[in-house]
Amino acid sequence: QVVVSQPPDLIVYTDNDGDRVFDASKGDTREVLLTGFSGKNHDHSLHSVTVGPDGKWMFNSGNTGGMFTDKSDRTFRIFGSYRPKAIGPFAFPHDADQYAGQASDDGHTYVGGFTVRMNPDGTNAEIIGHNYRNSYEQSITSLGDVFQNDNDDPPACRVSWVMEHANFGFCSNDGQRTWQADRRPGQATAVAEWRQEDPGIAPAGDVYGGGSPTGNCFYENGALGEKWSGTFLACEAGRNVVFAYQPKAEGAGFALERTDFLTSNPEGKWAGSDFLGGSDSVNSEVPTLFRPSDVVVGPDGALYVSDWIDARVGGHQALDQSCSGAIYRVAPKGFKPVVPKIDLATTEGQIAALKSPAINVRAAGFAALKAKGRASLDAVAKLLEEDNVYLRSRAVFLLYQLGISGPRVAGYPQDQPDPRLRIAAYRAMRRAGLDFTGAAIGLSHDEDAAVRREVALSMRDQPHDVALQILSDVAKGYDGKDRGYLEAFGIGATGKEDELFRLLKPELGGDDSRRWSDAFADIAWRLHPPRAVDDFAVRAGSDVVAFEQRKRALDAIAFINTKAAADAMLTLAQLDGPLKGNATWWLLNRASNDWEKFDLMPALKQRGIYDPDKVTLQEIVTPDPKGTPSTLPPIAEILKLEGDPQRGQTTAQRCVMCHQFNGVGAEVGPGLAGWGRTQTREVIATAIVNPSADIAHGYDATEIKTKDGQTIDGLLIKDSNPFIMLSMGGVTQIVPGKKIASREKMNRSLMLSAAQLGLTAQDVADLVAYLKAH
Repeated sequence: QVVVSQPPDLIVYTDNDGDRVFDASKGDTREVLLTGFSGKNHDHSLHSVTVGPDGKWMFNSGNTGGMFTDKSDRTFRIFGSYRPKAIGPFAFPHDADQYAGQASDDGHTYVGGFTVRMNPDGTNAEIIGHNYRNSYEQSITSLGDVFQNDNDDPPACRVSWVMEHANFGFCSNDGQRTWQADRRPGQATAVAEWRQEDPGIAPAGDVYGGGSPTGNCFYENGALGEKWSGTFLACEAGRNVVFAYQPKAEGAGFALERTDFLTSNPEGKWAGSDFLGGSDSVNSEVPTLFRPSDVVVGPDGALYVSDWIDARVGGHQALDQSCSGAIYRVAPKGFKPVVPKIDLATTEGQIAALKSPAINVRAAGFAALKAKGRASLDAVAKLLEEDNVYLRSRAVFLLYQLGISGPRVAGYPQDQPDPRLRIAAYRAMRRAGLDFTGAAIGLSHDEDAAVRREVALSMRDQPHDVALQILSDVAKGYDGKDRGYLEAFGIGATGKEDELFRLLKPELGGDDSRRWSDAFADIAWRLHPPRAVDDFAVRAGSDVVAFEQRKRALDAIAFINTKAAADAMLTLAQLDGPLKGNATWWLLNRASNDWEKFDLMPALKQRGIYDPDKVTLQEIVTPDPKGTPSTLPPIAEILKLEGDPQRGQTTAQRCVMCHQFNGVGAEVGPGLAGWGRTQTREVIATAIVNPSADIAHGYDATEIKTKDGQTIDGLLIKDSNPFIMLSMGGVTQIVPGKKIASREKMNRSLMLSAAQLGLTAQDVADLVAYLKAH
């Protein structure tokens, strides 16, 4: 079979006569397995299909979303705040405006990009992760873990472990708002873009900044040897590199330490990517032309990397008119590639296929052995003796699907000495459709946090009488620090939050919320049930609670969609103290979305929190650089000067009007900490001399003109009435919609040029040296 993702369809071609040529007259078939995926002729759409150790198919889609019905007749409606129009003579199958935020037939609401797991025949589809921007591909290990990369064009690309059913935070939970619309004061870009301070959002993983992540794979066995077993390889075309990660279990999740496995550009002098200015940054130098699009493990055990060779990546653009490309084989020196001849008609051949380093080959072995049922049990069981844990796990997943004796032979989850295999066996039990309640009860007390995490996740769709006690036991294992563990507990608690809080509060919290432990305060924050509003309000308003915990309590109130929560926020906004501004921000944000039905504006006006008739605005105009002629020499001449980092540090103090650096400064522009280390000296110098040449994504300026003739230049951080503008120096203003005469995007940066700042060529060279070092 060949599976083709061509939105709106997922198409399966079956070669029934084995000649590898599609010919319907010879019995070959073409089946549209699923349809309804949006993003036709768009790169944020349907991506590739892979196979898990349980024999299920898995695929993902970018955040153009879709609405599809699986072969079990369940419909999934998944759209978000990204709603592009079709490119060229194409049309999208559904109207995202109509369906964004609607629940799917499984009772859950999914938004943005998503991952689907299903049977090969298209039945029993599940959404196992959602709210990505544009995850290109996922890799499933033989232990059942899923890893992926995700593009956030361009400031905060990431590599993540995909926790089952997790929300990854790109748009609002109702699919209506971008991260920029909900970015809270003081939040760093990577925190705001992936909503890392919101309850119900999974840890983002390794957020590495600008890039263009593409294909990936997970290496388990093969020609590279034991050193590389357990390596996640992720192509990053924007940075001319294939990253390598060897995920290490860390609490309920994984530590993801990034290294360069294969690169043409070790000095990081990247070009031609959106995060560098797109077409304006193209230089066509050889190190910048390596554009890895995919990496796979071949049946011979070697790695294969495809490269489309282009000076440009992103923006639906290609500059290479020759359509060049290459496939590289990566293997030890002296390696002689041999593709094993595997006879899938024999048990021996099927076992050889199951042991293959190539995921598609072992999927074929899995299917053939499963079809034989009990007859293949003994042969599969021998794999349990392998040293490689991935081979043993392949056997575990398959044995659970080989009849009544299979689980006993594989070993029940609680009997596995290795926590990785306890998790794998528990997953195998669930995928086989077996009753896992007894195992969950025992494993909810397991010494390993990741095992308890897996139990929590499995409780999401279980009835209350089964789940409540198990989740209570899992909650008692929370250490107060592990965000992944907390989120897994929260996912399992879906639809049961109020009852769980009622059960846990007497034992873990107590009646006086000011005395809650940080661990229980976190649990309450993640559950944020309506019955906890008063408790959160007491904590948020108390001087005896640490500031960060007070702020967390305030945020929890903002995620409770009741009148009582809105009233509590109104009260907190009237209190003098460090959270007054935060409470006001939340009220103005929620007044136009989740709390709109409570008509907050009269109360805001009556309590003196916000009255559009009494707002006084300050004119803030960023002068046009054209008004200050530059006497600086060309960039090439400036770069010939020797820069002094110490003098540059002094010069950098002028940057804090727009940039945050070492915890100081405004966030009108991107943070500068570490930025210079990833850029060339030329890019840094150009940004200083001519900041409008390349405006960072997400920092496009807006100019508001008021009806009484004032002008306010800045970042529009709330794009609905009342509007909120952040201007140079960190000045934040609430602008009533009725006062606005016009609101337009500016075609230049808010940052002052070197000439406007009065910098000399030597000042620029010194600043380049300082930023490059920091």
